[in-house]
Amino acid sequence: MVCVVGVRFKKAGKIYYFDPDGCEIMPGVGVIVETARGTEYGEAVVGPKLVPEDDIVQPLKQVLRVATADDRRQVEENEKKAKRAFDIGLSKIAAHKLPMKLVDVEYTFDNSKVIFYFTAEGRVDFRELVRDLASVFRTRIELRQIGVRDEAKMLGGMGPCGRALCCSSFLGDFEPVSIRMAKEQNLSLNPTKISGICGRLMCCLKYESSTRRASREDLPAPGARVVTPEGDGKVLSIDPETRSVTVRLDDGQRVSLPAAEVELPEGEAKK
Repeated sequence: MVCVVGVRFKKAGKIYYFDPDGCEIMPGVGVIVETARGTEYGEAVVGPKLVPEDDIVQPLKQVLRVATADDRRQVEENEKKAKRAFDIGLSKIAAHKLPMKLVDVEYTFDNSKVIFYFTAEGRVDFRELVRDLASVFRTRIELRQIGVRDEAKMLGGMGPCGRALCCSSFLGDFEPVSIRMAKEQNLSLNPTKISGICGRLMCCLKYESSTRRASREDLPAPGARVVTPEGDGKVLSIDPETRSVTVRLDDGQRVSLPAAEVELPEGEAKK
C-alpha cells in the first residue's frame, strides 16, 4: 500500500495521485507539485490515504510544498496573462487564415510554456502560427487540438435539463455513451432529444444504464409468450421502474400487470 493525496488542476478535472512526502495536506488546500510538464499548482481534493500499488502510475511524483500566498498570486497573474494571450491568439489565427477555433489558453505555473487549446474539422498545419506566437511570447508554445466534448467541458454552459453541464461541473472523466443506453430507457431516439450542446450523446444517459439493465434481467422480454391470471398472451412492453408488464392476451385484450403475476410457460427461460 502507498500513501497518496489526490490533486485536481482544473474544476471537474481528473484527479491525480501524488506522494504527500510527509506534508500535512487536507482537502481544499492548494499545493505545488512536480508534473510531466513542469511545476504546477493544484488543489488537494482527496486527503492522505492508502491505495494499492497497482492503482499508482509510476513514477509517483511528490508534492513539493503547500501553496503560499505568493503562489496563489502567481496563479491569478497567469490567468490574467492567459486572457491577453487568448486575444493575441485569435488575431494571429485570423492573420494566418487557419481553419481552427481557439477555445482556451493556459500558462503553466512556472511560465515555461503557453498552451493554446483549439478545435478543427481536421488536421491543421500551424507551424507558421507557432513560430509567430513564439516570437510574441518568447517562451515555449504548444497548440493542442481537442474534441467537441472537451470544448464543452472547458467553456461550460447549461444543459437541456436547465442545470450546469455535468462535464464542466463534476465529471472528472468522459465515459463511453451509446445509443443502446437510450433504447434501454425507452427514450426518444431523436438526435436533438438525446444530444448535449457538444453534439454528442448526453453523458447522463450513462447514469441509469446499469441500474436499468439489472432491473430488466428478471423481466420477460418484449415478444415473449407468458401466462397471466387473465390468460395467455404476448408481452408488448415492460416498465422496469414500476415492475409492470403490458401483455396482449390471445383474445386481443391489453392488460398491464405486476411482473410478479406474469410467468413464462414451463420450460422457457427469461431473456
